[in-house]
Amino acid sequence: MDRRIVITVTEREAGLSYGDILRGRGFSRHLLAQMKKMTDGCRDDACSQGKRPAPGTLFSAGDSFPVYVPETECSGHIVPTPMTLAIVYEDEDILVVNKPAGLPVHPSTGNYANTLANGLMAYYRREGSPFVFRCINRLDRDTSGLLLVAKNPLSGCILSAQMKERAIRREYVAVVKGVLPPQGYIDAPIARAPGSILERRVDYLCGETARTRYVRLAYTADLRYSLARLCLDTGRTHQIRVHMSYIGHPLPGDFLYCPDFTDYQRQPLHSAKLSFPHPLNGQALTFTAPAPFSLP
Repeated sequence: MDRRIVITVTEREAGLSYGDILRGRGFSRHLLAQMKKMTDGCRDDACSQGKRPAPGTLFSAGDSFPVYVPETECSGHIVPTPMTLAIVYEDEDILVVNKPAGLPVHPSTGNYANTLANGLMAYYRREGSPFVFRCINRLDRDTSGLLLVAKNPLSGCILSAQMKERAIRREYVAVVKGVLPPQGYIDAPIARAPGSILERRVDYLCGETARTRYVRLAYTADLRYSLARLCLDTGRTHQIRVHMSYIGHPLPGDFLYCPDFTDYQRQPLHSAKLSFPHPLNGQALTFTAPAPFSLP
């Protein structure tokens, strides 16, 4: 979606050029290049000069100028599919949705229409807004919970940078087998399992860095299951599922790592909390969603 903002130069930015100010505010070089190619970057009725500041222009504290960030692409390949969406929060830049278990995030071979991306495409089509699906934190099909979507190129590049810098804190709730220690820290690299498209495993030779922290919240009287809160320091595919299986406490109902469906028909894993600074105004945001499962 297109985005129009007004930049007011701060004391810290005084003496900087247009490009330096925007780069300091999270505009990536790629985004600035796209803006320059598609528009003058300041094409807006609110812009008194009708063009962006001349190269070499240096600004003083308190100066302001409008910036127009055009949408540079379109997710036209995503088929709009009307569905009920549990939207937790939405503004011009971000959307937070509570994804149900069983709903894939992205279309894939054999499933082009029944995904969260399809539902959001239908939602924004009803509003008459162009839409590009920019998912910031990804969830497996059978994992429920909070998912963050960027609504424009600017919020997308800032949130992606925040994810790399670990400024987006993700907290999960899960049920695992056995009595988990009161707390722990797992530092074990993860790689794709040989011969498998989906399965991952701990691999100290070829794996990528993966770190998970956990706290036990409760356990059952028969010692079969524990309820845990988990925080990710990294974001590898299947990270929680692989790490908990690696330490001997797999998630039940997990068709890949623990196909025991006695008490759970899917892995009891839920994205329960997201905390991050707003990509444009820096406001500290926290969103929560209760887990749709409990200990048996």
